[in-house]
Amino acid sequence: MKSKQSIVRFLRLFGLMQLADYLRFIWLRQKNKDRNRKFRKQYPNVGFPPDYLMYESFQLDYERYYINGLKTAEWLVDLVRKHKNLTGASVLDWGCGPARVVRHLPGLVEGGTFYGTDYNRQSIAWCSANFTDIYFHSNDLMPGLIYEKEWFDLVYGISIFTHLSKEAHEAWLNELIRVLKPGGILFITLHGKSFAEKLTPKEKLLFDSEDLVVRGQVTEGHRTFTAFHPEKWVRIWTLSLNVLEHIPGTNGEQDVWIFRKN
Repeated sequence: MKSKQSIVRFLRLFGLMQLADYLRFIWLRQKNKDRNRKFRKQYPNVGFPPDYLMYESFQLDYERYYINGLKTAEWLVDLVRKHKNLTGASVLDWGCGPARVVRHLPGLVEGGTFYGTDYNRQSIAWCSANFTDIYFHSNDLMPGLIYEKEWFDLVYGISIFTHLSKEAHEAWLNELIRVLKPGGILFITLHGKSFAEKLTPKEKLLFDSEDLVVRGQVTEGHRTFTAFHPEKWVRIWTLSLNVLEHIPGTNGEQDVWIFRKN
């Protein structure tokens, strides 16, 4: 009887979707065990986060975490440099997770100062213990950040708004604008039109009417809490910023949006 009650409490606490996601984590950990062990031996000096922290923020694949993290950092820097000189820049990774991207930036941006923030305290604790050349801080699910007004030259959030409610979209956009310097760059990725095939018929009608689609029923901020972003909605939502570049995603890739603060 107690066992049954414990199962009921567990399901109520985490929800069926989050339970299914955790079971997927267990399966991937076993599936990638040999591959991950081999990669760790090839890179003995690379620090890897605990498996669930890696899975929750990306995928449970050590090679993709480290090598693709470097490639993503290079891609980010190359795109931003089309619009702004980053030498000596102050850079914030908003929603840094276990530092998949920001850990590589000190080697790519000369003279920069780098920060990472996340609402997962375990990720921030691991990052702080492993990267002494980057400043890490915790935040809550809703704003604000500890940083002073107009602190950063570049703020980026890779697949962060994709897991937030409409209320959080509004609040966090205002907060990110607050900490950006005039002329600073905001770089974000969103679920655009290339994700429309994943929508239910009801969600598709909402998306086609150019409204934000939020698929909740789980804890906000969790990887299974998902938001989808029509282009027109994004342009209205970000009217206070100048759109420098919009790169629509293809084949299931997220849209890239690059903005400048006036």
